Amino acid sequence: MSPSFLWGQETVSADERYRALEERIRSLESVVASLKTALEASGAAATPASAATEIAAAQAVSQAPESTAPALGGAGGMAKVLNPDIGVIGNFIGAAGRNPLAPVPALSLHESEFAFKAVVDPYARADFFVAIGAEGAEIEEGYLTFTALPGGFLGKVGRMRSNFGKFNPLHNHLLPWVDRPLISTNLLGGDEGIVDEGLHISRILPAPAGLFLEGSAELYQGNSGELFQSSRRSDVSSIYRLRSYKDLSESTNLEVAGSYARGHNDQNNWWSCYFDGTDTFAPDGSGVSGGQPGADGVSVAFPPCILARGYLSRDFHTQLTGFDATLHWKPLRRAIYHSFIARAEAVWSRRQEELGTQRAFGFYASADYQLARRWFTGARVDWAERARDAAMHDSAQSLVLTYWPSEFSQIRGQLRRTRYGEGTTANEVLFQFQFNIGAHGAHPF
Repeated sequence: MSPSFLWGQETVSADERYRALEERIRSLESVVASLKTALEASGAAATPASAATEIAAAQAVSQAPESTAPALGGAGGMAKVLNPDIGVIGNFIGAAGRNPLAPVPALSLHESEFAFKAVVDPYARADFFVAIGAEGAEIEEGYLTFTALPGGFLGKVGRMRSNFGKFNPLHNHLLPWVDRPLISTNLLGGDEGIVDEGLHISRILPAPAGLFLEGSAELYQGNSGELFQSSRRSDVSSIYRLRSYKDLSESTNLEVAGSYARGHNDQNNWWSCYFDGTDTFAPDGSGVSGGQPGADGVSVAFPPCILARGYLSRDFHTQLTGFDATLHWKPLRRAIYHSFIARAEAVWSRRQEELGTQRAFGFYASADYQLARRWFTGARVDWAERARDAAMHDSAQSLVLTYWPSEFSQIRGQLRRTRYGEGTTANEVLFQFQFNIGAHGAHPF
């Protein structure tokens, strides 16, 4: 084939394409014309005028001088960058009835919690929670979370609620009851539970299909209420937890977990020093150089005693083993109207003391059902021996009714009957008003 023949073919092909495009353009023009006619017939002819008006307004705004009004905090992008998300949660509690062993005020703003949360950088997040109550202000939690550690680990450092059990990590306003279960008071060192300063590391572990498995380990300073107390730098406490989660159906899931904690107890402060028998001292502490009487009138306080001659030092530990299970039912099609959660948790305590080891056990079981969109009801059963005297135990039963006007407020009533080891029975009605302003994060169930 000659080049002239090929050139002729390309010219013909280009002319055909141009003609096809012209026909296509004419077809589109006719479609646009018909649409324009239809719009004018339906009364939308003012649209171009409105668009023109909007364009003119935008041009006027762009040409107007910049406002000289001062920038208010939180209104601009830079303010968001420099300030954390702030929230305040109020927890107002009232009580009626008689409880001579564990009385609470008739009316009180039990706690106000200030929450500050922010992303530090692409690798870390900071959370601070300051609780203000009748006894003053304290940092309930303040920790830094490292979200991008190598190997898929997640780390925390700071002051934290320990990851022991189901309810211990929860703040008061997240509990499904007005009070905390008896195992918190009797076995975990008080209403505040295990809170300390230290390190946390966790990781999602390999597991069979459909099973979520997470393990965590924590190392703390060793001071947590009446449960753990350290007298030396080496008296740290450790806590471990293994948690599994599985969806049983599209509406039901089950969480089962086990926890273990170990640390020095307060016996190290009062009973770790003994004389070798050659020394004598009076019950009031006299006769000991620099000595002071202990709480029982016989023991000697730790600081002066450790300087005395001939003492014998021992370590006394408390070990906790916990098991908890949570069953959650929330039908997808009726999730905002009906749901059900059942919880059960058991704790075994092994506390070493000079006169022997105290082995105590406690548990609670609860069930909560959502009656309607804003109404919830529930019940809880408590039974717990006392860590310092396992021969004594307390028990309680509670009925709870909760009304949620919205996710930012809550009204709750709890009828509680408590039978103490001393033989005293307390019947009380507790009621609670909670409110939240500002940023509000998601809650665990």
